[in-house]
Amino acid sequence: MHHYRTDSMLALACGIFAPSAAFAQAIDIDDPIQPAEAIIVTGSRGLERTVADSPVPVDVFSEEAINSVSFTDTNDVLKTLVPSYTVSRQPISDGSSFIRPASMRGLPTDKTLVLVNSKRRHRAALVTIGGSGTQGPDIATIPTISLASVEVLRDGAAAQYGSDAIAGVINFLLKDDPHGVDLEAEIGEFYEGDGFEYKFAGNIGLPLGDMGFINLSAEYSNADSTNRAQQYCESFFCVTEYAALPGNEDYAAAVEGIDTIQPWGRPSGEAVRTFVNAGYELSAAAEVYAFGNYSWSTSTTNFFYRYPANGTIEDLRLEDGSIYNPTERFPGGFTPLFSGDVEDYSALGGIRGDISSAFSYDFSLRYGRSEISYLLENTINPSLGPESPTSFKPGDLINDELQFQADFMLTHDVGLASEIALAFGGTYFEEGYETVEGELASYHAGPFGSPDPFDFCNTDGTPTLAGSSLSFSAGLNCADPADPVYQVVGVGSNGFPGYSPEFSGSYDRDSYSFYGNIGADVTDRLFLEGALRFENYSDFDSQLIYKVAGRFEILDGLGIRASHGTGFRAPTPGQQGTTNVSTRIPNGFPVATGLFPASSAIAAALGAVPLEPETSTNWTAGISGAFGGLTYSIDYYRIELEDRLQARSTITVVDDCIPSTPEIDSECIGFRGRMIDAGVAGAQSIGGVFYFQNLFDTVTQGVDIVLSYSQSWSGGTSGLVAAINYNETEFDGDVPAQFNAEDQYDFLNAEPNWRAVFTATHETGPFNFLARANYYGPYSNSDGAGGPLISQDFDSELLIDVEASYTWRDMLTLSIGARNVFDNYPEPGEFEVCCGRIYRSDSIVDWQGGYYYARLRASF
Repeated sequence: MHHYRTDSMLALACGIFAPSAAFAQAIDIDDPIQPAEAIIVTGSRGLERTVADSPVPVDVFSEEAINSVSFTDTNDVLKTLVPSYTVSRQPISDGSSFIRPASMRGLPTDKTLVLVNSKRRHRAALVTIGGSGTQGPDIATIPTISLASVEVLRDGAAAQYGSDAIAGVINFLLKDDPHGVDLEAEIGEFYEGDGFEYKFAGNIGLPLGDMGFINLSAEYSNADSTNRAQQYCESFFCVTEYAALPGNEDYAAAVEGIDTIQPWGRPSGEAVRTFVNAGYELSAAAEVYAFGNYSWSTSTTNFFYRYPANGTIEDLRLEDGSIYNPTERFPGGFTPLFSGDVEDYSALGGIRGDISSAFSYDFSLRYGRSEISYLLENTINPSLGPESPTSFKPGDLINDELQFQADFMLTHDVGLASEIALAFGGTYFEEGYETVEGELASYHAGPFGSPDPFDFCNTDGTPTLAGSSLSFSAGLNCADPADPVYQVVGVGSNGFPGYSPEFSGSYDRDSYSFYGNIGADVTDRLFLEGALRFENYSDFDSQLIYKVAGRFEILDGLGIRASHGTGFRAPTPGQQGTTNVSTRIPNGFPVATGLFPASSAIAAALGAVPLEPETSTNWTAGISGAFGGLTYSIDYYRIELEDRLQARSTITVVDDCIPSTPEIDSECIGFRGRMIDAGVAGAQSIGGVFYFQNLFDTVTQGVDIVLSYSQSWSGGTSGLVAAINYNETEFDGDVPAQFNAEDQYDFLNAEPNWRAVFTATHETGPFNFLARANYYGPYSNSDGAGGPLISQDFDSELLIDVEASYTWRDMLTLSIGARNVFDNYPEPGEFEVCCGRIYRSDSIVDWQGGYYYARLRASF
């Protein structure tokens, strides 16, 4: 176990049990360009395989490769190394500004299984609002200094690892060194002179007697915000024009000297990340192991600017008949500030060993928890009028998981080229999601959430007894529908209303599963493997899925491989139970838009049905091998995804009813009344509603090409890596009217089909040089708000990174470099970029510009 046993059963267990890094790092990972003979632990629960002879495509990124990327966020490190992995910067996107959703092979991040030391990683508390409602692990909580390597399995593997492994598996393997200290400090800033960032990190390995180890990692980072905006000036409101109008002197004074009323850029953030990994050998045949983490981060972004008379800042008639306007408190309007504190921790412990030379076991128990606490400042609850506070705690989101897992492996010699390896086991899994109620003022419906709150007017437009005197003293005109007495404004902390008691609570479920995996080298050139898995969820029917895979060595250095399997993904408790009301700006005007559970009475009134699992059929076929210093793989993949989960297009809420549509089996539904009856806070002011559904089927297919070459010269060693991905998604069958034409177009075209990363390295003496090119192919985006669908085509982009390093006595390494060294930006957006925005903020092409940095590493 760990570094203390070298018998063959240790290596065998590494390949079978999905063990912790205490076992996994028996391979040489000194070369950042992984050799074909590097042993992998991900992708096969059978005899150990190498990268070159794996029956499925697996990328291995060493510690050196990870360290060659200057990003603090592990999400950004992955997107730099893996072309099919993408992540975007999403300001003004509720919790997605703090926990960024990613995708692999064009599928949302919750369809990629994330492992740490080959054990399932718990999900984050955030359910992305809109899109597929992604709820996956927060990869940013894993500090890069804790990692020995990362293995990326680019193939469906749900039959082997369980739900979520539809697009692939990412396995983060922690350092397990019992000795040594690594320290790191880095500073950097964008060319624009903002976004200053610094990071300090450390890792230490300590022995536990002669038979164990404990490896500790910690990281602290701090980043200032960036701003890539222009001044707010649109057809519906322009800051400079409004400030110049007669009578707006107070407004002009309030905004004087502010370059951009509404920033667009990266949020500010501060984070502490820690990880511990440990193991101890009890005997020659048994070892205990444990690992866990604690992470805390806080980040602040902004929402849309609220300008005077935009539906939030409006004249209101108070109980004494006088007129109140929020500009009395915010003369220049206001831009809400939104902060999120994210706390994430986990612990896993287990015991594993050998019962005999042919039979091994691994028992583990895991707990993980993620919590987001929100804070909203510089805003109001408009319905409270002058009594509104300006800061709010709208509530918390919590996701926690508990899992017990048992894995076994049995080997038997039946006369084939290798022993047959039979891996089998089971797991019991509990998971829960909780929406914690916000403070009262964050969701409370004040008097101005309804028209005429003080009963000044009769329905026929005449004043009541209470309003009669005000007709003369305060200018009340009940016959004028524009009189402030009828003004209705939003309920709840503006920008992000708090979670009310009616929409707070816990959603829990449990599941159990059993799996079996068998594989062997049938001949010296043919490897075959098969897997079967049964899963049962308390809230869904059971699932039986399978996978078969194989590789045939045609010639030395040339092999063909293929796999076929099925998979599934059960909607999470969060996706089934999350509720959110947020402010959106569809045409520059703020609209409160509500997301409600598909199983709720509100969504059911619009034709929603309870969610079902997504199911998939996966195919891969390719070639792989190595010649001299060249390692290559070319793999085609096809993912047929049925009952795909997606947010339906937003429904505009009218005052009285929603006319009959094909999805609503009635002539007219008084939907706003239904929301009021259901106790929805702010029902009078909610202008849009949507919910998640299993909307349609898709086919995603593409090609991955990975080429790596290394060569030693008299002057040093050079390496080249080309990683290229082509990916496209199409609808399979009819798409319901619930998903409109604009959403359909953007779903298929808003991300590039082509992505590639080309990396060149050269080492000579104490000097190291790196150049990396990130290529994004063309893409397109549509707009249908003004009538017929129109689109904008975006050209391809090439972003170049460079770095030079000097190492002194194998102890200190100083690196100086730049990302996007030529300061390239994507093309400005032509539409859906209102309110001071220049670039599409949801673009996966980075729009922050060039960034330069310096880094110092010390190893002892």
